[in-house]
Amino acid sequence: MAMPGILQRQPANRSLVSHCTHHHIAVFLLTFFSYSLLHASRKTFSNVKVSISSQWTPSYLNTTALELHPYELWNSSHLFPNAEDATLFLGTLDTIFLFSYAVGLFVSGIVGDRLNLRWVLSFGMCSSALVEFVFGTLTEWLHFYDKWFYCCLWVVNGLLQSTGWPCVVAIMGNWFGKAGRGFVFGLWSACASVGNILGAFLASCVLQYGYEYAFLVTASVQFAGGIIVFFGLLISPKEVGLPELGDEQDGSAEEDANKPLISNNEEDEDDQNYSIQAPDTINQPKPIGFFQACCLPGVLLYSLAYACLKLVNYSFFFWLPFYLSNNFGWKEAEADQLSIWYDVGGIIGGTIQGLISDMLQKRAPVLAISLLLAVGSLFGYSRSPNSKPINAFIMAITGFFIGGPSNMISSAISADLGRQELVKGNSEALATVTGIVDGTGSIGAAVGQYLVSLIQDNLGWMWVFYFFILMTSSTILFISPLLVREIRLLLHERHLRMRTG
Repeated sequence: MAMPGILQRQPANRSLVSHCTHHHIAVFLLTFFSYSLLHASRKTFSNVKVSISSQWTPSYLNTTALELHPYELWNSSHLFPNAEDATLFLGTLDTIFLFSYAVGLFVSGIVGDRLNLRWVLSFGMCSSALVEFVFGTLTEWLHFYDKWFYCCLWVVNGLLQSTGWPCVVAIMGNWFGKAGRGFVFGLWSACASVGNILGAFLASCVLQYGYEYAFLVTASVQFAGGIIVFFGLLISPKEVGLPELGDEQDGSAEEDANKPLISNNEEDEDDQNYSIQAPDTINQPKPIGFFQACCLPGVLLYSLAYACLKLVNYSFFFWLPFYLSNNFGWKEAEADQLSIWYDVGGIIGGTIQGLISDMLQKRAPVLAISLLLAVGSLFGYSRSPNSKPINAFIMAITGFFIGGPSNMISSAISADLGRQELVKGNSEALATVTGIVDGTGSIGAAVGQYLVSLIQDNLGWMWVFYFFILMTSSTILFISPLLVREIRLLLHERHLRMRTG
């Protein structure tokens, strides 16, 4: 009888450290910062919404502005008659971006499993940087303002940015096995939050010169990052003569460490890890199809759960600086800097919760507890007083309980789903599964951004938070079948330990 996995954990964690080389560290850092740069450019847009809204509305609404003549010349950039219409259009742009991003994720996952991951990632980063430069900088320099042009650019930007996440998760999956995956991916998935912090910092530093320079700086840094990725990123250990994960057979403890958490068997079985995308095409099976990936156990449930959770997480991402400035009257630069605390909470939450899930070797119970506490933190944050220290503290707690589970589902759990036993014979599955999970999440987030602007405009910010609580509760509902199953497995393991010891 196989020893329960929780009793074999320490050798597996030692295995993780013993197999880590400088190549692993380089891959970790390059994939981490490549996606951080993609997120920094997205964060720039949310951080300058107040400035863009002011630029797009007539100057007579601003009592401190000078009245300049001729009126038609100095007000040619004003696309909307009032700030409310401008805010609604900004929400529409968020929705357009996320819908195109979601569609792109489904496609990018499939493409990433069939083409060189480094090429796809580098192309997405550089091309997206050029689009952002045109959107935020070039149009302002040329004083060219057009709603349809903005919409088309943001559709293209969403498609290009979607190349990032499936590629970096698949590359990480090639280099890091099951041993300590919750902790490694929990720490690594902080790349999005670090990108948010970086984007907020860069935007706040140059915002005084105009929002176009915020776009210029982040787009330039992202383009440079894409060049570095093209020449420096290794997508597989075989590129430097290291063995693939599936070639390592160092004992039953490590075999158990390389076993996916997602499995159809009630009891642990010894099996070893395998590569996600091996460069060697000899005897390589046909890549898994889209509908086959959708039918894998847990994929649809986690995808639907992530649709609800990403709606809440991305609403904070897109609207938090605007909410702080609009609701409390704080300066835009101060709101940008304060919003960083939500991401700090998400970084800590993803790392700690990933480590706990490694210790339990179960993900769903950790997610459920965190999401239950997230409901309380959302209710508390909705009633935060007009005090920056108190607001930042509650914001960090909210980020811990919402950003943490979001990071786990999009990284460690996606890796589990893409490496379960049913696709052991197919080495090209992880990018496709990651695209499905994150793509479904982005569809939910896209719908949510438009709903947030509508709810806020008609009912106020308090009802927006009630909407967040409803979506967080729906996330718990979708993972409840997996939660029940994993609790049963935990009780079964406890019963085995009591019988054997």
